[in-house]
Amino acid sequence: MEQSILKNIDLAQVLTLKNLVDYQHGQIVSKTFVQNKNVSMTLFAFSKGEEISTHSSHGDAFVYVMDGNGEFTVGDTVHKVTEGQVLVMPAEIPHAVYAATDFKMLLVVVFPS
Repeated sequence: MEQSILKNIDLAQVLTLKNLVDYQHGQIVSKTFVQNKNVSMTLFAFSKGEEISTHSSHGDAFVYVMDGNGEFTVGDTVHKVTEGQVLVMPAEIPHAVYAATDFKMLLVVVFPS
């Protein structure tokens, strides 16, 4: 049997994604499922008020908010993203993340080949 590319997640199981990371006051908790030259997939739980400062990525970043509300600054525009919504942050455009409330998101970054 080949080793899975995915890690830190049970395979062949039905799971509730947002329950795989827990909130911790004053922290950003993350769990990475895959990280390679093509794709990165990480689940995050942000405590209210926590943030990731402005940075950029070489890949397009797809964000799915599963719980709460996040504020994403992409270039000069602030996007308020709530539970059930998605946002794509284009490659090479500076972006930042701020937790307006406790919130959880799945981040998938796809890198050019």
